[in-house]
Amino acid sequence: MSKVTIIIPAKNEATALPDVLRRLRAVLAARPEHESHEIVVVDDGSDDGTADVAAAAGARVERHPYSMGNGAAIKTGIRAARGDTLLMMDADGQHPPEDVPMLLDALPGYAMVVGARTRGTGTGAHRGLANHVYNALASYVVKHRVEDLTSGFRTMDAGHARRFVYMLPNTFSYPTTITLAFFRAGLPVRYVPIEARKRIGRSHIRIVRDGARFLLIILKITTIFSPLRIFLPLSAAAFVAGLGWYVHTFATVGRFTNASQLAFVLSVLLFALALISEQVAALRFDRSEREP
Repeated sequence: MSKVTIIIPAKNEATALPDVLRRLRAVLAARPEHESHEIVVVDDGSDDGTADVAAAAGARVERHPYSMGNGAAIKTGIRAARGDTLLMMDADGQHPPEDVPMLLDALPGYAMVVGARTRGTGTGAHRGLANHVYNALASYVVKHRVEDLTSGFRTMDAGHARRFVYMLPNTFSYPTTITLAFFRAGLPVRYVPIEARKRIGRSHIRIVRDGARFLLIILKITTIFSPLRIFLPLSAAAFVAGLGWYVHTFATVGRFTNASQLAFVLSVLLFALALISEQVAALRFDRSEREP
């Protein structure tokens, strides 16, 4: 019988957490024939009694002495987990515990299953638009449709999760990194639709600050996982610009200009950078394959 570890990062969620844990326990109790389970709540430096509430509800509590970030809490949960299967969900009531069996039942045959929020659920219009942009960029990078890049409601094989735990950032963008890592490693990922609920309490995400951080992290991990998808188009664009300017200047003044030369040199440098970055990415994944 496999064991499932439910990892719940929590920061000042004493209001929402009791109901989430109560409903989660009821759902898990209804399927004892499938797998045993444990619930790990990672208290990320809360000052409202979140850890006490979680312990009173029977969860195993891992504590951070101060707030280290949502991603750091997830990494703590992964390292502390005893299960063969991991399931991550939020403590704020956005992720319905009643959908947990659906994600677990969808996992056989896949390395990870992600709860993809249906349009207009759980997010405002501005966040929905931002998620659409992130999904489109990620889909381009991995050459596969990414339905919800930033969803924190997901289940995965524990062994694969531990392979990439060192890559995960300490911020809210851990789903972005682990999603692209799984695709880059050739691991099958499945999306199932969910209806996210409105969170209880205030969000810890700041749209401008964290939105810009998400975009930068996507670009950063894209250059880590699939650098050719970034650098090759830039190299081609520089080459085409240089060639076009050369044709124009040769036709008008009959000479090869410094601007065209600079564009061609930039194109060659970007192409070389793409090849080097791709080799570094391959070495990184070769290492993760060898490590237990």
